[in-house]
Amino acid sequence: MSILRIENLSKVYGKGEAAVKALDDVSFSVKKGEFVVIIGPSGSGKSTLLHLLGGVDRPTSGRVLIDDTDLYKLNETQLAIFRRRQIGLIYQFYNLIPILTVEENITLPLLLDEHKVDRKQFNEIVDKLGLTHRLGHLPNQLSGGQQQRVSIGRALISNPAIMLADEPTGNLDSKNGEEIMELLKMFNKTFNQTLIVITHDERIALQADRVISIEDGRVAKDEVIRS
Repeated sequence: MSILRIENLSKVYGKGEAAVKALDDVSFSVKKGEFVVIIGPSGSGKSTLLHLLGGVDRPTSGRVLIDDTDLYKLNETQLAIFRRRQIGLIYQFYNLIPILTVEENITLPLLLDEHKVDRKQFNEIVDKLGLTHRLGHLPNQLSGGQQQRVSIGRALISNPAIMLADEPTGNLDSKNGEEIMELLKMFNKTFNQTLIVITHDERIALQADRVISIEDGRVAKDEVIRS
């Protein structure tokens, strides 16, 4: 069963002779629990694709369906709620709220929805992330690797349909980068969490179930690495 479907997705910036086609008729689907890497050089369109999958930009044409919900048929309020509940976003630069503690940053999506925190689930996530003794700390009291672990916890806390990671190791040294990828793979396998990683790092691509290569705004290659 496909948890994500992208149908004839295009994105054009500008008009007339100044128009730039960042994405050009991209289509593919992702199964629930799959670990997919989207790889491509700078300027290939992979960041534009990430923004469209994450509901933070709107396409010129085409559709993005997550768990059978057509993202771009939603109004801005509906889209913001859906994004918070069903799309777990992990950024290269963490995007944590500096005045909130580790616990508050992780539980923020639930608090915004006025949902009660499932303490058993919360404790399991922070234990696997190695953050149990850091819950009262502020982001500036953490290392880069720890801050990225917090952003992973925040992405997972709502049990999203998909988790999108944008260059999740790009701001980390090699040791912390490897640890973050091991954590993401562990949550993918343990919780059957659908994981899509955007990167230019071929070493990360080799760890995935499937690799989609983007070149000049189009899908150049779609390979199953392991089934």
